Amino acid sequence: MKLLLRLLVRLCFRFRAYNTAALATPGPVLLVPNHASWLDWLFLAVVLDDDWKFVTSSTTAQSNWVLRKVMINRRTFPVDNTSPYAVRDMAEHLKAGGRLVLFAEGRITLSGSLMKVYEGTGFLLRQANAKVITCYLRGATRVRFVRHPGWTRWFPRVTAHFSDALTAPACEGLSNAAARTKITTWLRDRMTLQQFETDLEFGAQNLLAAVAETAANIPNRVALEDVTFAELTYRRLMIGADVLAAQWRRRLGPAAGERIGVLLPNVNSQPVTLLSLWAARKVPAMLNYSTGIPVMLQCAQLAGLKHIVTSRQFLEKAKLNITFLANAGIAFHYLEDIRPAISGYAKATALARQTLACGAGLRDTPLAAEDTAVVLFTSGSEGMPKGVELSHRNLLANVRQAIAVTDVTDADRFFNALPMFHSFGLLGGTLFPLVRGCYTFLYPSPLHYRVVPTLVYEKTCTVLLGTNTFLNGYARKAHPYDFNTLRYLIAGAEKVQTATLDTWARKFGVRILEGYGATECSPLISLNTRMEPAIGSAGRLVPGLEYKLEPVEGVAEGGRLFVRGPNVMKGYLNPDAQAKFAAHGGWYDTGDIVHVDAEGYLHIRGRMKRFAKISGEMVSLTAVEDALAGAFPQFGLRCAVAVITQPDENKGEKLIAVTNEPRLQLADLRAAINAKGLSNLCAPRALIVVPGIPKLGTGKTNHRELEKLIAA
Repeated sequence: MKLLLRLLVRLCFRFRAYNTAALATPGPVLLVPNHASWLDWLFLAVVLDDDWKFVTSSTTAQSNWVLRKVMINRRTFPVDNTSPYAVRDMAEHLKAGGRLVLFAEGRITLSGSLMKVYEGTGFLLRQANAKVITCYLRGATRVRFVRHPGWTRWFPRVTAHFSDALTAPACEGLSNAAARTKITTWLRDRMTLQQFETDLEFGAQNLLAAVAETAANIPNRVALEDVTFAELTYRRLMIGADVLAAQWRRRLGPAAGERIGVLLPNVNSQPVTLLSLWAARKVPAMLNYSTGIPVMLQCAQLAGLKHIVTSRQFLEKAKLNITFLANAGIAFHYLEDIRPAISGYAKATALARQTLACGAGLRDTPLAAEDTAVVLFTSGSEGMPKGVELSHRNLLANVRQAIAVTDVTDADRFFNALPMFHSFGLLGGTLFPLVRGCYTFLYPSPLHYRVVPTLVYEKTCTVLLGTNTFLNGYARKAHPYDFNTLRYLIAGAEKVQTATLDTWARKFGVRILEGYGATECSPLISLNTRMEPAIGSAGRLVPGLEYKLEPVEGVAEGGRLFVRGPNVMKGYLNPDAQAKFAAHGGWYDTGDIVHVDAEGYLHIRGRMKRFAKISGEMVSLTAVEDALAGAFPQFGLRCAVAVITQPDENKGEKLIAVTNEPRLQLADLRAAINAKGLSNLCAPRALIVVPGIPKLGTGKTNHRELEKLIAA
């Protein structure tokens, strides 16, 4: 029977198992797979020896005779999951040298992602002192016999990936409850890491192939919609990329790896342009139009751009004068001019390729994982922007890290108003849903505080990305019911203020999940999730990312954060910055002072450059700004305060507060600092009123421009 079943799953599901040698580990040992479908037992049974027993529910087994036959036999270990002695019985079996298969989630996933792991598993491992083998059933979420509402197939490809036999962490000195929690968290971390590493190794190796693979599975699902309310299905998206790639080969030449500037807003044509440039083996360089023409010219020269793809309509609406760029010898290619040049024959041929060959042409584009996928330019909040090269592997790793730790489903609907020249908007709001297979509504500006909430409501979006500044703007203008469908509200790019968290919780009943990242890390470094939230922190590190903290003089708790992993950039275009990065041997210096607590949550103290040394003590300007944010409700939500430093003869440095509210007094600032329990060293010594505090396109304070403004 086992041989017959093994042949059946190989023929129907192209089933393969990896690292099966680990299954020979003698007991006590516990095998913990993800629970994806009703057929999970079949995929495991064909590779397990007869002495392995599946833990089943004796209560569920009594539902009907079929379940009794399947769940109570010589290959199962039935337990009464309502009995307090169930774990004791399993522990005794393991202590006797037994080997058990336990679905630690306790139920088949309802989202397609890993669900919570019951803490009884941690207790069991500790009591039995058992080894544990984790298993990732890749592709099992797409068989017909599942409980999530997403797409399925009769015979998708399924593989089983077994870890080596692992030993749970030591828990000396911990109470039973603390030890149980620690081991359970460790086990779930191992399962998410295994999923990430397996998908990275066995999945598509470049972004174009990853999107084409998704398109082949769900060709008729709407992938994109923009402010014109034009919808693009995955099939139309791939056809558009196919025909546009042919135009780029003719207009830009055949040279592979050439950098091409992209100057477009959040509309459907921008993702199509990115995919088409990859298909033509070009490297998109995303230009930040919010920085102004002079900075854009510097970025273009840094990247060696000879061509820029843009739109006449966009340039007119954005009032961008590109004369300086054109005078620098850069050729402009307007999408309005390219569309009429695409013949009906080219469209029909592309349609045939995408329909009959399931997008095989684009999937087979010779792009290596280490090839540069995009060039992004850092925000430049404290200096001139740096050019960051991110490879296909970097971006795909970050997508898969996010997939492993979140429970985003096929039915989730993204709303992305963050520009794609910013890594948060590019990866989180565009590439992630495209690879994951979700709908995305693209909106060209996050500053339309009345329009964005209305569209989120009308399009029943469930995932919204934003920054603290933008979320405050939406909260002021939105109706309390506008965000009723949100499942995920993810904030990044700047610290989320306590006042913002409270406003969204009270007015909309929505919890903000704060993340932390950097352009150089594709960008995600850490994230709070619905499964593991810790308000006030920046979340836990994504799987596969290592970190280390270097001590900083004057900082007792925490240190300077360095990270290393597959999502860390290929390198800088700037020679001086690249030399510094290379000197660290693959470790990226975030420049942030960070504390990591016992549960692994990151707490950002501030940027190294944004610490002042006052009377020999290190004072975080970010912490002072956090304390002052939202502290003056009598002046309204528009009241903003930024903090900069100036030299001081007596104390080394002094803090200067800058505000856009003329009624604010220095005494108000000192009272707010004292109310937060901060020392007098954190109190600003002067207050300057300006018409408006300069902002970057992401909503972050532009401290470089602010210092210039104050100096003037």
